[in-house]
Amino acid sequence: MQQPHKLSHLTGYRLLAQDGGIGKLRQIYFDDQYWIVRYFVVHTGLWLTGKDVLIMPSLISNVDEKSNGLSVELSREKIQYCPPVDAALPISRQYEQDFYHYYGLKPYWNENPPFGRQPVPSASNADDMKPENSYLHSSEDIKGYHIHALDGEIGHVEDIILEAPEWTIRYLEVGIRNPLFGKKVLISPTWFNSVDWTREAVFVDLTKESLESAPAYDPAKVFSRNYQVTLYEHYGKTFDHD
Repeated sequence: MQQPHKLSHLTGYRLLAQDGGIGKLRQIYFDDQYWIVRYFVVHTGLWLTGKDVLIMPSLISNVDEKSNGLSVELSREKIQYCPPVDAALPISRQYEQDFYHYYGLKPYWNENPPFGRQPVPSASNADDMKPENSYLHSSEDIKGYHIHALDGEIGHVEDIILEAPEWTIRYLEVGIRNPLFGKKVLISPTWFNSVDWTREAVFVDLTKESLESAPAYDPAKVFSRNYQVTLYEHYGKTFDHD
């Protein structure tokens, strides 16, 4: 069963290895082809003198919203000696190869496209196309990006809605600019025409009017299936997600 989670709510959650805590969730790295989380970035605090480590979502066994914790199917020792990463820099494909080799796992890029998803168009930077680089972006990259409808700019990205246990990016939470100050709506990556990482812009296959009149998203309310069906129907899309 799919479980939606706002990234802003998960940020700061404690990650618990099999034998103790390892730190707190800082951000995520996601694949901009399929919009799926590839790594959780964990700030280790005093345990490893404040360095960051990466945790693969497939190793998250439980999300405890009562205690604000994420359980990880690894030992602290195994995590301690993983290849070090600088989360302030782009993560190269060479680093990922070393990372997966260390854990003895099959790299995700050697697997079939996840869950039957089709790639989302992206206007990548020239450097992103170099063989040594992957298609990863930080969640911090996309916050504040401008949303461009078919007929003009309409708002900006405020948050990300994730779905466990596959940890896909189901929606972007968008703040609609004036005159509808304060209204939030959701858009799915499957409705993107392209993402321009240089211009910090997301181009969607929707009109300004359809976004302005979309069912408002209230983060304080239960994120129901009925709401999602209504949202898809409003945009003229087919809801095929269970």
